[in-house]
Amino acid sequence: MAGTLYLCATPIGNLNDMTARVITTLAEVDLIAAEDTRNSIKLLNHFEIKTPMTSYHEYNKVEKAEQLVAQLLAGKNIALITDAGTPAISDPGEVLVAKCQEAGVPVTSLPGCCACITALTLSGLPTRRFCFEAFLPVDKKEKKFVLEELKNETRTIILYEAPHHLKKTLKELYDTLGQRRITLCRELTKKFETVFPTTLEDALIYYEENEPKGEYVLVIEGKSREELVRNKQAKWEEMSIEEHMTFYEEQGIDRKSAMKMVATDRGVGKREIYQALL
Repeated sequence: MAGTLYLCATPIGNLNDMTARVITTLAEVDLIAAEDTRNSIKLLNHFEIKTPMTSYHEYNKVEKAEQLVAQLLAGKNIALITDAGTPAISDPGEVLVAKCQEAGVPVTSLPGCCACITALTLSGLPTRRFCFEAFLPVDKKEKKFVLEELKNETRTIILYEAPHHLKKTLKELYDTLGQRRITLCRELTKKFETVFPTTLEDALIYYEENEPKGEYVLVIEGKSREELVRNKQAKWEEMSIEEHMTFYEEQGIDRKSAMKMVATDRGVGKREIYQALL
């Protein structure tokens, strides 16, 4: 029988957040795959865990995943840990999980810390609907595309950012999204945990005078649906009714349906559109 891959969440700062189940599992599996063995050995030593480790990170994730799957198929039980938080969230572990699913290897997750969820719950912003983008892309074109997508995002937005990129990212967010509420979280679960609710504009001013320190989680207010509707209606109002009709008819929509869609877009009755086209 194949072994099991255990996704083990580790503390994001405070070692007391390590669950008893994770400690037991790490001690009992045959092998621990760790993002950085030099970092993880400190964690294992703290909990007196002697299980052998192997490295599994961004630069060997495909080749090493195949090796780990082979060991799992041979019956070994393997735990996957990241430097901090939950494996496979903004993490190369997603590749290993996908390959395990393809090979029919059982995978289970041992829940625990996750920086994005911790920050969201502290943010004071709506938590029912949210989207997680992790770090923005390095490529300029791809980053611009993602920012444009986020421009009309109505859900609360969660991003990760390093201190040396924070000011630039805040400027790009402000230029694209406009004024929004934002909560900046750093040093989560640690002694100097900071939760800073503000606005994008005020955050820019603050960090011009105060150098960013530590890894950040940015929780940003989504665009209100009311504003989206206003913007959409303003777009249609720039067109004549004939141009608006043409917009839909050129997509192969029949005239009757197009009239109904135009009326909905403009917030008027279908009869009003019909009369205007006579």
